[in-house]
Amino acid sequence: MHSVQAVPAVHRAAVVVRALVLVVCPLLVGACNTDRQVAAVSAVPPDYRMRHPITLHEADRTLEVFIGSTRGALTASQRAQVLAFAQTCRHEATGGVIIELPVGSTNERAAADSLREINSILAASGVPPDNIAVRSYRADQRNVATVRITYPKITAQAGPCGVWPQDIGPSFNRDYFENQPYWNLGCASQRNLAAMVDNPSDLVQPRGETPTYTMRRTTVVEKYRQGAATPTQYPSNDASKISDVGK
Repeated sequence: MHSVQAVPAVHRAAVVVRALVLVVCPLLVGACNTDRQVAAVSAVPPDYRMRHPITLHEADRTLEVFIGSTRGALTASQRAQVLAFAQTCRHEATGGVIIELPVGSTNERAAADSLREINSILAASGVPPDNIAVRSYRADQRNVATVRITYPKITAQAGPCGVWPQDIGPSFNRDYFENQPYWNLGCASQRNLAAMVDNPSDLVQPRGETPTYTMRRTTVVEKYRQGAATPTQYPSNDASKISDVGK
């Protein structure tokens, strides 16, 4: 019979320690990686309004009027354009009006002759004469230059768009694996909103309340007090229709 030699206790302890090390170390490494991924913050803000905020700036609005070299006066359509421009100027201008006359062009004399008519339209629209300045600019003598009427106003802007700081295709970037929004997402929507808004101040604070339509409100309240029907009564059922489609 062969005798079985006993394994030393020290050797058994070393084997147990190695097994524990092989089991515990991967768990610790995985836990460290998980904590880092959860605590990490994306380099790109998740909200498109933070990536592409709409800001308010002061910019110029310009109307260019073409004056023929042998005319010296505004046409009917040009008078309507200057009148609409002046009426808009009263509501949104943040400064005075500047009229620029060309110098050196073929229509230099005609453009100077139209200044009196332009000033009269602006004054009739409520623009104070003290807020109108006239200056000249050098133009190409071979071309018909324009008379420029300019005033400053508040405008909303966003962007620029089309900026791609990182590749949005498959990569080893952390944002790709976490499905984070890319930088250019939402820029076009913000830029279009800034271009379409009628009053840029509405993006900052609401407008003041306007007075109610007292005539209609008084009529409805009086009908309600008498117990009558408050909806508008039309002479016939077809009077309230705006289209005859489907007849």
